Amino acid sequence: MTAHQSELQHRSVVSSFIVSHDTLRVALFRRSDKVRTYRHQLAPISGSIQPDESPVTAAWRELQEETTLTPRDIELWRQGKPYTFSDPSIGRQWTIYPFAFRLKESNGARGEKAIKIDWEHDGWEWFDPKDVKDENFGGVPRLVDSLHRVLFEAQMNDESGQALRSSLQQLRNDHQSGSHELTTIALSGFRDVLVHLRGDPNWWHTARMAAWHICKNGRESMGAATLNAFLGVLGDMEEMADRSLDESAWNHILRVVDLHLENRRTMPARIKESFTAYLNNVFIKTQAQSTLTILTVSASSTIRDSIIDAFASLPISNLDLRILESRPLFEGTSMASSLVSEFRTKFPSPSDRHLKLTVYTDASVALAADGVDFVLLGADRISSTGWINNKTGSLPAVLGAKYVSPKVKVLVFSQLEKVAEPGSEENRVENNDPVEVMTSWLDRDVKGVKILEENMGTRSESSNCVVEVKNIYFEWVPAEMVDAYICEEGTLDWNAIRKKADQVKDKADKYLGSL
Repeated sequence: MTAHQSELQHRSVVSSFIVSHDTLRVALFRRSDKVRTYRHQLAPISGSIQPDESPVTAAWRELQEETTLTPRDIELWRQGKPYTFSDPSIGRQWTIYPFAFRLKESNGARGEKAIKIDWEHDGWEWFDPKDVKDENFGGVPRLVDSLHRVLFEAQMNDESGQALRSSLQQLRNDHQSGSHELTTIALSGFRDVLVHLRGDPNWWHTARMAAWHICKNGRESMGAATLNAFLGVLGDMEEMADRSLDESAWNHILRVVDLHLENRRTMPARIKESFTAYLNNVFIKTQAQSTLTILTVSASSTIRDSIIDAFASLPISNLDLRILESRPLFEGTSMASSLVSEFRTKFPSPSDRHLKLTVYTDASVALAADGVDFVLLGADRISSTGWINNKTGSLPAVLGAKYVSPKVKVLVFSQLEKVAEPGSEENRVENNDPVEVMTSWLDRDVKGVKILEENMGTRSESSNCVVEVKNIYFEWVPAEMVDAYICEEGTLDWNAIRKKADQVKDKADKYLGSL
């Protein structure tokens, strides 16, 4: 930092763009003469980040204060890469955290009618992002930079921009695929972006920024796996970064992505081998029993496939599977049917192998855990300290099993790519559409559900009662409750997880830190 910069007053602020739901338009607000800086200029909703709050918390607070918008009417749609710039004319150095929030159209949302500006603004209007300029537009400094950091496709060519937008939309809307499958989808979407970057002199910067957006704005709760996969791809592409790329070079870059996609297909098989080795070393050598009893609260295809294959390799006759239904989407039921089909295929009657499969309601998890040998969990994300983020219901399953079956082992099945870098956000809750939870209530005409539905939303002057229905997909399980991590490199402990996290941070800083 220069002596001149040290004299500037530093401020960390959020810049939140409101985006329409139907067409890609962005709302800009004209600042009033009552504000201290940039009077009468067009801007997003902005404000300082308080010492005790995260940038995203500050963004929600400023939106409600300046527009009255709340989660009833808008949803967090995009996050942009933070950046810093100086404005000596007012003696400030700004660190900007850009966000984009999209208006909702259903479930009681009021659309743009909900926008009610406060004293900080004289008015607002919609703009096509392509019409927002730095020159003679009347916007605050670096307005375009902030906008393009959340709508990055606006500075890409039409084809690559559309490929990026399609990839983000597909990832956001897919609530059926697991983390492994979503990462494969993300890499395929990235390949589509690369196809259309031929001839772009800044292709390396564009490719890295597109990768950052796919990781951050696709499904961030599963972003650790995506980030690791992209870091591997970018590492193999780096040798081409400063070269003049002809057709042969572009084909080489695409082959790099194709090779990574192909290698992903072998990961589940390697994890299955690790699980089989673990059972033979830990269970068979120490237990004199003819039944293997497993509880799982996962829709993981890797766990599903590993259970039957591992059982086939063991010298025992009986497999007792307990599976939680996993509300609100009931993935456990689907997994149970897949396991029955796979078992019948591998062990057709008559056979000396037997399966007892029981589907339990989520509320009866403690009963389901009685007498189990193992609790098997997937992981959509593993923190640098070994905590795992998995399907809601995982923590009650572990707590119940540890209490009623003290000798139980909790095993986490995961590719190492799901390990997050130290310092990454690890406590964010992904709340989803409450209608998914309420549908079963409405279908069964549960008594009183209409009263709940009528009072959903935010507290207003005309009502002192507010109702919320939470639909949280993922929760955290502490590392001290995990006995082993089963991955493609074998069975690991949390010390190995920490080393992997440090490696992720080094690579992320190298390839994405300077964007």
